[in-house]
Amino acid sequence: MAPHFPVNKFSTNGQEPSDYDRQAVMITNQIGMEEKSQQLDEDFAVVEPKDEECAVERLHHLTKIVTEFQDHLRERASNQLGHPGNHNCSHYLALSTLLQYNINNVGDPFKESNYGLHTKKFEVSVLDWFAQLWGIDKDEYWGYVTNGGTEGNLHGILMGRELLPNGILYTSQESHYSMLKIARMYRMDCETIASLATGEMDCNDLQDKLLMNKDRPAIINVTIGTTFKGAVDDLDLVVQTLIDSGFSDNQFYIHCDAAMSGLVVPFLKQVTKFTFKKPIGSVSISGHKFLGCPMPCGVLLTRRKYIKLISRNIEYIATCDSTIAGSRNGHSPIFMWYVLNIKGWKGLKQDVEKCLKNARYLRHHLKKAGISSMLNETSVTVVFERPQDSEFIRHWQLQCLGSMAHVVVMPHVTIEMLDRFLYDLIRKRNIWHGTLHPPCLAEDMGICNCACPVHARKHMN
Repeated sequence: MAPHFPVNKFSTNGQEPSDYDRQAVMITNQIGMEEKSQQLDEDFAVVEPKDEECAVERLHHLTKIVTEFQDHLRERASNQLGHPGNHNCSHYLALSTLLQYNINNVGDPFKESNYGLHTKKFEVSVLDWFAQLWGIDKDEYWGYVTNGGTEGNLHGILMGRELLPNGILYTSQESHYSMLKIARMYRMDCETIASLATGEMDCNDLQDKLLMNKDRPAIINVTIGTTFKGAVDDLDLVVQTLIDSGFSDNQFYIHCDAAMSGLVVPFLKQVTKFTFKKPIGSVSISGHKFLGCPMPCGVLLTRRKYIKLISRNIEYIATCDSTIAGSRNGHSPIFMWYVLNIKGWKGLKQDVEKCLKNARYLRHHLKKAGISSMLNETSVTVVFERPQDSEFIRHWQLQCLGSMAHVVVMPHVTIEMLDRFLYDLIRKRNIWHGTLHPPCLAEDMGICNCACPVHARKHMN
C-alpha cells in the first residue's frame, strides 16, 4: 500500500489536505480512489429534481454539503497567512437578510436609474469617506465601488489613456499582474521599471526610460503596497523624476494602485502622504483585503473633471454609463458602509497598529531562528525563505515567488496563529535542510536581510 493524502472534496484536485497534521492516511488502491473521485463529482453535480419528494431529499443533501463546506472554510481560515484578505467577517451576518433582494447599482453612482433596488446612497457615503481619507473635496472627485482592485486599475489607466492617447504606461516589475494585462487589453506601449531590493520602484531606471521617450506622454502606475513585498513607491520622488525629465503637468498622468495598503499608509505618521493635493489622477483601493468585506470589492476615485471623457447617457436604463462594469454589485457598497461605521477612523487605526506590531513580531522571531526575512517599515507583509515542502505551503496557504514566500499579517492574524506557524516552520525546516546551509537570498531581499552563513557572519562582524 502506498501512502496518500486525505481526499478533500472541496479542493479543485480533490487531494488538498484539510489538516496538515493528519496526512498519514492510506488509500488501498487506485480503483478506490477513482470511485471516490466519481462520488465527489456526483456530490457537486447540478441535479434537476424529478418530483416533490426527491426535491426535499435534494434540499437535505445540499444543506449537508453547504454545512460541510462551512466547516472547511472555518478550518482553512484558521491557517490563512499568505493572502491579503481579512477574515474577521462574522459581523456581516447582520446583513444576511439583504440577500433576499436582487440589488443592482447600474450606471453612475451619483445618478438615479429606472432600477429601484439599488444602494447608491450608501455607495456615495462610502465614496465620500474615501475622498476625505485621500484629501479631495466632494465637488472635485468622482468614483464608484468596484468589483476589486483590478477593475479600479482598469478604470484609472483608462482615464490616463483617454487624457493622453499616445501615452506610454510605466509600471514597476513589482506591480500587480493586472498592469501588464491592462496594457495588452488597451493596446498600450508599456515600459517595465526595475525595482530596488525593497520592492520599491527604482526612479533612476524610471528616469532613464522617460528620457528615452521624451516625445510621448507618461502614464505612471505608482504602487502603494506591492503584491509580494508590500513596498510603497515614493510618489514625491516619482513626481520629481517626471519634472527633472522635462515632463510638464499636462504630459503625465499618475494612477495609484493602493489595493493592498490604501487603508494602511494613511494612518501612518511617518509616511509621505498620498493625497489628491498632489498631481495624481486616480486611486484604486480594495475593500476585501484590509477592510475585510466578504466579497471582492473596492473603490475607484478620480477627478470629476476627467469622467466626462468616458461617460455616456444610456436611455433605456435612464442613467449614465461611466463605469467599467454595467450592472454592479449593489450589496458590496452597503457592506463597506456597514464596516466603516462600525470601525471608523479609530478602529481602522487600531487594526493598522495591531497588524504592524504582529508583523514585526513575526519578523523578529524569524530572524532569531536564523531565517532570511525582510519587512518594509510601512508594510504588514513579511517575506522569508521559501519552505521546501509543498504541503506545508498549501496548509498555511503561503504565496511564493522564486526563492521567497510571504505572510501577510491581516487583522484576523493573531499572535497565537503566528506562534503555531513559527513552531511548524522551524521544526520542519530542520528536516528540510538537515546539515545543509540555508540558501543565500541577498539578491532577492538585500544583504542585510540574508541569513546564509556568509552574510550572517558579516552581520555579526
